[in-house]
Amino acid sequence: MSRSVSPTFHSASGINIAAPQPHRAVAMWLFFCAFMVFVMVVIGGLTRLTESGLSIVEWHPFTGIIPPLNEGDWQRLYQEYSQYPEFQKVNGWMSVADFKSIFWLEFIHRLWGRLIGVVFFIPFVWFLVKRSIDGTTKWKLAGLFVLGGLQGVMGWYMVMSGLVDRPDVSQYRLTAHFGLALIIFIALLWVGLQQYAPRSGATAKSRRILGVLALIVFTALSGGFVAGTNAGFIYNTFPLMDGHLIPDGLFAFDPAWMAPFEDVKTIQFDHRWLAKLTFFVVLFFWWRTIRLDLSADQKRACHLMLAAVCLQVALGISTLLSVVWLPLGVTHQAGAVILITAATFCAYKLRDPA
Repeated sequence: MSRSVSPTFHSASGINIAAPQPHRAVAMWLFFCAFMVFVMVVIGGLTRLTESGLSIVEWHPFTGIIPPLNEGDWQRLYQEYSQYPEFQKVNGWMSVADFKSIFWLEFIHRLWGRLIGVVFFIPFVWFLVKRSIDGTTKWKLAGLFVLGGLQGVMGWYMVMSGLVDRPDVSQYRLTAHFGLALIIFIALLWVGLQQYAPRSGATAKSRRILGVLALIVFTALSGGFVAGTNAGFIYNTFPLMDGHLIPDGLFAFDPAWMAPFEDVKTIQFDHRWLAKLTFFVVLFFWWRTIRLDLSADQKRACHLMLAAVCLQVALGISTLLSVVWLPLGVTHQAGAVILITAATFCAYKLRDPA
């Protein structure tokens, strides 16, 4: 069905302006794509924590959808894996049966990424043919498709860093891969909200919360460096770290300005304090904002963001104290995306109604 003619309203200057119209089918498709990206982040966290990400040492964007079909395929993949640092330095004890356990998780991770591309592209073309997407939204979604392709390239670029000398991926490339996933997720969610319930201009409140959202994303990215350097497996106490609020030996790296990216003690310290800062910033924003004249929906959005940040802090502390117990570690990564979802939803709800 093609788009219906939008009703008009008169602006203060007397100019007739088309009122934005909701397109619920487009919105639900984008929300589903965002959910798939959320699942992808969770699978990625599980892949990282189980050290499965380097089990597939080649990237075949199209033929890579075919799994091993016989014992000969498994032997070939196992022999390929055995030529690289992770097997030679860490997993030399693995048999073919052990290798299968890490292979399948990485295979699912890559297959799910391809599936996201298909689920995005086919409906996109359909909505274009049916003229259900306006010109501005069309270009936004085309840009998102390009970003999705770049995310696949970034994923392989990350894996390549663990196939040279050290049996682990670069924390820089890991964080970039994670960050691009968050950008795609936020964009899908935002454009979906625009299609589901259009809202007009930004308000002072919605602008302020964008700063809060940026801080949340920055804190999540600092967690990427924690994951990339295994910094969560040391100093597993809270609230003290190595017996102090501010432990000795911070920035003990040459050069010192690289310590937040290379020194595990400094990396964990930064993530801890960014998390605390994020919690108090969200709490302060909530306290200030709910005292204003808000609709019931806007207040609920603010409450949801507060609940999400409380959950994420609890998950972070629990993950640290458990020495990164696998279920808690994966849930903590999922909690970061849930918090970002709540903040994005709140930022959109605080805009003026259309």
